[in-house]
Amino acid sequence: MSDLNPSTQKVAVSLTDLHKSFGSLEVLKGVNLEAREGEVVSILGASGSGKSTMLRCINMLEVPSSGLVTVGDEAITLKTDRKGKIKPADQRQVDRVRSRVGMVFQSFNLWSHKTILENVIEAPIHVQGRPKAECIEEAEDLLDKVGIADKRDFYPAHLSGGQQQRAAIARALAQHPDVMLFDEPTSALDPELVGEVLKVMRRLADEGRTMLVVTHEMGFARDVSNRVVFLHQGQIDAEGSPADLFNGKGSERFQKFIAG
Repeated sequence: MSDLNPSTQKVAVSLTDLHKSFGSLEVLKGVNLEAREGEVVSILGASGSGKSTMLRCINMLEVPSSGLVTVGDEAITLKTDRKGKIKPADQRQVDRVRSRVGMVFQSFNLWSHKTILENVIEAPIHVQGRPKAECIEEAEDLLDKVGIADKRDFYPAHLSGGQQQRAAIARALAQHPDVMLFDEPTSALDPELVGEVLKVMRRLADEGRTMLVVTHEMGFARDVSNRVVFLHQGQIDAEGSPADLFNGKGSERFQKFIAG
């Protein structure tokens, strides 16, 4: 864990009274959360507690039912259309915010018909409009950084799950994001492959990257995070430093959760 003093850093992501319902099921019930620049926030909770939904609301992969999402200094504006459906008021704003947020999914989400290099350069070239030669050079550096430079011309199906996830991390980094979101990045991996992905994530944390990580990896949450957030039934039940929460100062529910 770094020696970051979050109170001196700017707010990178802010969620204010965030609610999200799917039909009659209310998944998020008024979440308030801040992550500051350079901070690693691990988000823990049982299956169905709203962790992934909360993360997906940050870049509008899920549109909140109500509440406010702010990335950097940009608060995402919502509106209700004629049919009563809530949607972003300005798609260009959403695109702008997404360009500043890198997301790594549980299931990799790589394009199967593109090589690993092509996966990494796709967004920088076609979304950000950067020169191809520059993007290729940077992608090669990123693939080297995550330890799979020799796989640049392979297709995803020819890589292990751990290698695919490291490729997905390189792809997210190629956007030059201000914030990295990780949604259970190791849960689809065989146990022997988990360590290689966590090693890359630890290195990113050491670089001072802002990271929100939905995870069940308690060692990562305890050793790498600046802060731990525990969700229970769509609300934050406990929040604090890893030292406090893992040493008995969290809620009774949190203590039961980590006890298994």
